[in-house]
Amino acid sequence: MDAEALLELYRQAGLRIATAESCTGGLLAASLTDVPGSSDVVDRGFITYSNDAKSEMLGVPADLIGRHGAVSAHVARAMAEGALARSKADVALAVTGIAGPGGGGPGKPVGLVYLASARREREPLVERHTFTGDRQAVRLAAVEAAVELLRRQLG
Repeated sequence: MDAEALLELYRQAGLRIATAESCTGGLLAASLTDVPGSSDVVDRGFITYSNDAKSEMLGVPADLIGRHGAVSAHVARAMAEGALARSKADVALAVTGIAGPGGGGPGKPVGLVYLASARREREPLVERHTFTGDRQAVRLAAVEAAVELLRRQLG
């Protein structure tokens, strides 16, 4: 599904979106706001590349990052919940990962991305992906998966 079709579905449902991005650095929000008229669906985006930004802007506990690492299901979920709490959106999507070419290690390879989506009065959805390719390919694949996860939040 492309961003334009996703936004139309959200528009019809009367729902608004917020994003919280780390490894994608705003690519998800950019793909959504590239669509004319997106301002009636997209509430805001948080680019929280550093651990401090995750804590300061989204309320992710520093000890959670310390225990599990910034690239983890726990932190992705906390990012999505924090974006939802700090916005007027109905649904928030968070992405954190290792786009490469460096940064990977045992148990956390380059290409590892966690996505989390939080919707008011529902349990958050969290996904783990391992994408292949160079930095740009990993980031673009993460955006595609994020759009699909946002679509599933409508169900």
